[in-house]
Amino acid sequence: MVEPFDPHAYAEMMAKALELPLHEANHDEVARNLALAFRLAPLFLEFPLHDEAEPAPVFNALEART
Repeated sequence: MVEPFDPHAYAEMMAKALELPLHEANHDEVARNLALAFRLAPLFLEFPLHDEAEPAPVFNALEART
């Protein structure tokens, strides 16, 4: 059985794993953004791509200015 996604627990776990400070004042907003990303991820993962699809070139602002 898959446990439901807990954005608060995930934020704490990843902050610890990455050794990033996660201040209590920011914790709810970080968790809210993780929950949003979790809800949107299936839309991207389910989008059909052909095997021949190539990634877009990387945009470089400095190169675009010349």
